[in-house]
Amino acid sequence: MAEPFHVDIVSPEKVLFSGEANMVITRTLGGGEIAFQAGHQPFVGALVENHTRIFLTDGKVQDVAVHRGFVEVSGGETTKISLLTDVAELAADIDVARAKDALERHERTLKDEQVESKIADAVAGKARASARLTATGTSFTA
Repeated sequence: MAEPFHVDIVSPEKVLFSGEANMVITRTLGGGEIAFQAGHQPFVGALVENHTRIFLTDGKVQDVAVHRGFVEVSGGETTKISLLTDVAELAADIDVARAKDALERHERTLKDEQVESKIADAVAGKARASARLTATGTSFTA
C-alpha cells in the first residue's frame, strides 16, 4: 500500500478539498496525465481542464473536475500536493444535465461558427463540460 500524503485543492474563494490520499492523477498542459504518490520529486505544472482523481486512504476515490490552474508537489520529509485553480468542482456538486446542455451548445457552436473568438470560447467551454461529465462518470459523445 502506498504511503499517504496531504492533498489540497484551493481556489481564490475557498479550499475545495483537503485530505489524505495515496495517489492523485491529473492532467498537465503538454504532458498528459500524471500520477503522484508519496516521495514524488518536487514538481510544478500547469493544469488543463480535466477529470482529476484523488485516491483516498479509505479506498474511495474523490472525482474532481478541474478547470485549469497549477499543480505543485512539495518534497522533503513529507509529500504535499496542492492543486491551485480558479474553478474546480467535486463530482457530487456537478449538475449533469447542465453540463450535457453546455456540451451540446458548444458542439453546435463549433459546427456552425465562423468567428474565431467564438470558436475559441466554444473549445474552452466544451473542455470544461467534458471534464465535468467525465468526473461524474456520465457517458457522452464529444
